[in-house]
Formats: sequence, C-alpha cells, structure tokens
Amino acid sequence: MGYTGGHEEAPNYPLVCSGSTGHAEAVQVLYDPDQISYRKLVEEFFKLHKPVFDQKSVKGGQYRSSIFFETNEEEEIARSVKAQFEKEKHQKLYTEIVPTREFHPAEEYHQDYYKKNKLL
Repeated sequence: MGYTGGHEEAPNYPLVCSGSTGHAEAVQVLYDPDQISYRKLVEEFFKLHKPVFDQKSVKGGQYRSSIFFETNEEEEIARSVKAQFEKEKHQKLYTEIVPTREFHPAEEYHQDYYKKNKLL
C-alpha cells in the first residue's frame, strides 16, 4: 500500500486525504513475467476491481481507479484490455491509464489495513 501519481514529495495519509497532493492510494505489484504476463495481471485487475463512479473518484480523488504503466508496451496492453472490458460490459470504465511516478510506501499503520482491522 502506498501513494503515487501526485506532486507531493513526501505524501502521508492525512495529506493524501486532504486532496491537495494529487496522489492516489495504490498498491505496487511486483511480479515475475515468467510466472504471469502483464496482460493477465491487467485482466485480473478489471475482473476484480469495482471502480467507484462518484464525482470525486472520476475527477482525480485519492480513490480514483488507475493503472500506472512503465513502458509503451504496458500502456498498449492496459488500453487494449480496458477497451475489451468496456465492450464486454457495454459501459465506460473510468480507470485512468497513466505513466508511473514514484511510489511512496504508506505509513506502517496503513499497511495490511484489512488484516489489522479484521476485514479479511
């Protein structure tokens, strides 16, 4: 768990929640491409993720739906998979697909939030 996509050099939860940093709350996924493809990861994201379609999320709030890519190939794959899901679901998906920025790990108390708060 952490923050990315914004301009604040030292984001923390209260700052990100204020809406002044431009950061999204995010999960950084490290994977072995010999075990799973980037395409498969993006497909699983769209199968499991339920974007929030309220105005705050759509307009760039910290809970906005985002995929951050590192390469042109990743961008093409993410856009292709998104278009596929939009066609299958017959609806617009508000997930932004943008270049990755520095990932800032969240504070310790914010790590494993669901486990610590018995939500899983």
